[in-house]
Amino acid sequence: MNYRDETAENQRMHSNRKELVERITRTIPEDGVLEVFPNFFLARASQPTERMHSVSTPAFCVIAQGSKQVVLGEEAFRYDPGRYLISTIDLPVVSQVVEASNEQPYLSIRLNLDPSLVASIIMESGIEVKRSDASAKAMDVSSIDGNLLDAVVRLVRLLDTPDEIQVLSPLIIREIVYRLLRGEQGARLSHLLASGAETRRISEAIRHMRENFDQSLRIDDIARELGMSVSGFHHHFKSVTAMSPLQFQKQIRLQEARRLMLGEDLDAASAGFRVGYEDPSYFSRDYKKLFGAPPQRDIAKLRGNLEL
Repeated sequence: MNYRDETAENQRMHSNRKELVERITRTIPEDGVLEVFPNFFLARASQPTERMHSVSTPAFCVIAQGSKQVVLGEEAFRYDPGRYLISTIDLPVVSQVVEASNEQPYLSIRLNLDPSLVASIIMESGIEVKRSDASAKAMDVSSIDGNLLDAVVRLVRLLDTPDEIQVLSPLIIREIVYRLLRGEQGARLSHLLASGAETRRISEAIRHMRENFDQSLRIDDIARELGMSVSGFHHHFKSVTAMSPLQFQKQIRLQEARRLMLGEDLDAASAGFRVGYEDPSYFSRDYKKLFGAPPQRDIAKLRGNLEL
């Protein structure tokens, strides 16, 4: 690309980012998250947020203004208007808006990814997903290019013409997925395929562990059912999730216990027992390590924030 072409491309991207900021600000004038049409969300925050523990969903995330950090295991992924984030498997993460203000609020877009759509586009386009890509981590950030950003802007523009959303949004979403597959994150999207190599087996293991998080973790049994060696299972699981199976189960258990205490008013011992802990002191120790405070103090703080 010569200097003139590069200058024109930079101007196009600057114009698109400015348009995104204007359109998102107009659509969501107050802080919060809004599902503007199925599986397409806008978010706004007027100040940096505290660390939020949640389970990510397969999604494509773009920031129009501000920046955010997502921690998976011990790895931190920070992204901003120049970079997008892809997540392809349901994983326990810690997220935090790190740049936001009243004058320049954090503004973002999230498009949930449909596995069947990804598979369809791979087949129609002939894009090859290499088996060696199976251990690609399930989350990462990449620089956003002009064509991908342009497609995102066109999707947001549909908010001004609601009668066109049903017809045109599927076409633009297909373009976005196609461009993601052709970009740096193509290997990651292979996690969403309904069949294939080791990564799909890890997806099955994750689903099993999420559904049975309160049960004892039997790695030998899981590996055998998946047709993998124990060492191979450990290796691929950590490659994809950035954590060991035990760490994964522990985070799922503790997040569920937090939900039970906050939403169902369970005491710490009862919540710990419900999610699989037999020793209350062990539960409290793990809870404090993850959330930064003992259960009772953490829940009291969360309730106080909800009352503000």
